Amino acid sequence: MTTPDIIDQIYELILEDRRISAKSVAQQLAISRERVESIIHEDLDMRKLSAEWAPKCLNANQKRHRCQKSEQILDFFFGAIQMTMDETWLYHYDPETKQQSMEWRHSGSPYPKKFRVQKSAGKVLSSIFWDQDGTLHIDYLPKGQTINGECYVTLLVQLKDILKEKRRGKITKEVLFLHDNAPAHRALAIQKKLAYLDFQCLDHPPYSPDLAPSDYLLFPGLKKQLKVRHFSSDAEVIAAAETWLDGQFSIFFLVACKR
Repeated sequence: MTTPDIIDQIYELILEDRRISAKSVAQQLAISRERVESIIHEDLDMRKLSAEWAPKCLNANQKRHRCQKSEQILDFFFGAIQMTMDETWLYHYDPETKQQSMEWRHSGSPYPKKFRVQKSAGKVLSSIFWDQDGTLHIDYLPKGQTINGECYVTLLVQLKDILKEKRRGKITKEVLFLHDNAPAHRALAIQKKLAYLDFQCLDHPPYSPDLAPSDYLLFPGLKKQLKVRHFSSDAEVIAAAETWLDGQFSIFFLVACKR
């Protein structure tokens, strides 16, 4: 029989150790595990949740810096070309995620099985430059090469010329550029080149991936379209990626840029 005293004892044990198992509670109180689980779920209305991974535990100064730069980015969103970039891998085969494989089942049905599948070794690194009107430039790194300062300077020079062509009439306005803190982006040569090209680089606070727009709509949408599909070459996966990007309306990029 479940009594208020038993419920209180279980609650106190949980408060003492949030990670305590139902089995341990049952052993300490000399009651069945099923009874403990019933009390936890139905009487206490509690569930055991996994911790959400965070990239870094920010100190007070880092949090303050992050807030200041976030406000600065919001202030800059009006009256200028807002441009961002990031790199991502495009795989010849990328298996579906666990969430994508979820199925509706009756309460008594067995759980569906999903076997772990690795991403294919075939992949190509793409650097995507885009703004609120769409993609500006996409570069694919040849195999055997890495993104370094020299490579990135070349991309920035190309981008300046592409801006004059694709954003004719807007280039007279201030060009605001946001990228993350990858080593190739922070190099002194890159900072000098950005200043020479009249790009005002918005400061990206350290350990703040949620300020990189590409990671929160553009890349997830692109990866979703490529998952589970098999591509036999870099050319095939590149063609599929560009077809999807070219098919997005400007409102998609506007929303992605403002997130």
